[in-house]
Amino acid sequence: MASAAAAHDGTSRRRLQTLLDGVPRATVRPMRLAIELPPAQADKLRAEAERLGLSPEDLARAVLSDLLSTPDSEFQDVARRVLTKNRDLYKRLS
Repeated sequence: MASAAAAHDGTSRRRLQTLLDGVPRATVRPMRLAIELPPAQADKLRAEAERLGLSPEDLARAVLSDLLSTPDSEFQDVARRVLTKNRDLYKRLS
């Protein structure tokens, strides 16, 4: 489990670095967040983190990183339409 977490951490860092490339370093500041979760959500986060061999903080960080690196819904809709049109075109050409 630790190697999977390390690999994911490396992937997350590369994604973040890609997002930060070209941004002046003076404008990039670390952010520390403190959030309050209802007991049921906190228990679920702890259980899932334990199952994955991560700390709850590392799991929350990874989930947030994935959320922020996911394209917005408009981009996904356009990409889906393009892929559908391409699939239809290839069917007609075959």
